[in-house]
Amino acid sequence: MQQTMLFAIPKSRLTKKLALSVAGSLGKPSKMPGFTYGISAKLCNVGAKLAKIKGSVCHDCYALKSNYQYPSVQISHQKRQEGLASISWVDSMTKLIGDSKTDYFRWHDSGDLQSFGHLLDIVKIADRLKNVKFWIPTREKKIINQYLETFGKFPDNLCVRVSAAMIDGKEPENFENTSTVSSTDGSCPAPKQGNKCADCRNCWDKSIKNVSYTLH
Repeated sequence: MQQTMLFAIPKSRLTKKLALSVAGSLGKPSKMPGFTYGISAKLCNVGAKLAKIKGSVCHDCYALKSNYQYPSVQISHQKRQEGLASISWVDSMTKLIGDSKTDYFRWHDSGDLQSFGHLLDIVKIADRLKNVKFWIPTREKKIINQYLETFGKFPDNLCVRVSAAMIDGKEPENFENTSTVSSTDGSCPAPKQGNKCADCRNCWDKSIKNVSYTLH
């Protein structure tokens, strides 16, 4: 991933307008208690391969249909994707999330980790915003393992859930936090409460080993 800027914007000069010009806007799904950040699911590394496999969790990906096909959404995804290469991306995201006053943040309601460097940048943001609980669902097991082998653990406020590849598949092994998809009845309460998180925060809770989502 090449840098799109030859210099970093000084933090003292980083306004919200400049941060938005670098990183793009945050998402605010009505289902969730906080903000999100997504890029196109077409850019998923592992997910793009799973999308071709019947019975995989990505075969009928929600992020490749419905509202995600609106031109405005695709333009936003493209803007965010381009911003990942900026050397001011971490500073810009730190400002946008910090200024939002959110307590909970989800990485990638659409899309996934693009590289090891992308994950390192997310960790930097979590380290800077210790009052925010971050959650990232991912199928990029190699990237997660590379990080764990190098650093040993994630920040306490960053819950990384490695997702199972197949519907009704077992929890991925050797990871602290995971998620699965059930064709019958998952542990996620959202389907029974208007498809909203309401007061549930299990996805962000590192003491919850696995969260199971009902297929939708």
